[in-house]
Amino acid sequence: MSALETTNRVQVAAQHWRPRFIANGIDVNDFDETVAKTTEWRDWGPNWKAVGEIHEALGRAAEEKGRALTATQAYQRAAWCYHLGKFLWFEDLDLHAELRDRAVSVYRRALPHLDPPAERFEIPFEGHIIPANLRRPAAPQPRPLVLLVPGLDSSKEELFAIEEDFLRRGMATLTIDGPGQSENAVNFAIRPNWETVITPVLDQLERLQPGVDQRRIGLMGISMGAIYGPRAAAHEKRLRAVVGLAGPYNLGECWDGLNPLTKGGYIFYTKSAGEAEAKQKAYTFNLERVLDRVTQPLLVIHGGRDRLFPPAQAERIAREAPDATLVIYPDGNHVCNNIAYKYRPLMADWLKEKLG
Repeated sequence: MSALETTNRVQVAAQHWRPRFIANGIDVNDFDETVAKTTEWRDWGPNWKAVGEIHEALGRAAEEKGRALTATQAYQRAAWCYHLGKFLWFEDLDLHAELRDRAVSVYRRALPHLDPPAERFEIPFEGHIIPANLRRPAAPQPRPLVLLVPGLDSSKEELFAIEEDFLRRGMATLTIDGPGQSENAVNFAIRPNWETVITPVLDQLERLQPGVDQRRIGLMGISMGAIYGPRAAAHEKRLRAVVGLAGPYNLGECWDGLNPLTKGGYIFYTKSAGEAEAKQKAYTFNLERVLDRVTQPLLVIHGGRDRLFPPAQAERIAREAPDATLVIYPDGNHVCNNIAYKYRPLMADWLKEKLG
């Protein structure tokens, strides 16, 4: 890779994902300073590891003094930094794996001290597990539940700020890493047929009875999660309402417009040998002949300036689903993270109204 190519990759990462990570908890000064000193793409992971270690050390120091809130916030920041270091960075696969594992383990130290606290669930799945974090508002009666499904390169730990929007409105959240996602990238490739994922999750919730209202379950999927959610809802009618945020109708149709980092992510998370194989698999990630069976209310949210998936993809989803509401923000980027104050309240209010 030439010096120009590696510099461009740093800039692609910065330009595409700065709003996302700042909206999800990365300190803006950490982001800008780390990007400024990262002149080689190979240094992206190590540099973010170093920032994460600073926050982790702050967490340990606070914990030793009994300062639980300060420690919790520091551990969250550390986990987000480790995740940012590896999310689409595959230059050193051993370090990639270390950053993934550290993001999960450090965040687990924060779980019992969140407000409301989180409980880790490990749902048996195809010889392994679906790891999930459950958070419930303090209330005497069971609350509606929203399943939060990450996208290609996001993780359950990254979705804390989105959890907060639902929790403040009295809903519980279950945030998962499905096949090929973050903690589960070790054991599985990503897959389109998410009815195989959500049904075991809901079955396990029925067995465990974790204090949520199982008659009022919704799902919010981000980016690729906006394919997974409708595909699951077409088969699983225990899902009462679905939000699809910034997803494609057909990933293969969008392939040629993807940036090189995202293409690299699809190669890695589909466990493909190269771009040709990943592109071929991309066409299986689609909503063709699916949406007419999504009879539940579906909220489709998209950004007019989305550089990964054109808004026409969202328009097609909304046309084919029987009970869809389409909202396109003209000023929104991919996942609308540059205007999180617009889309997050909308989807939280909408799901609260649909779940009752």
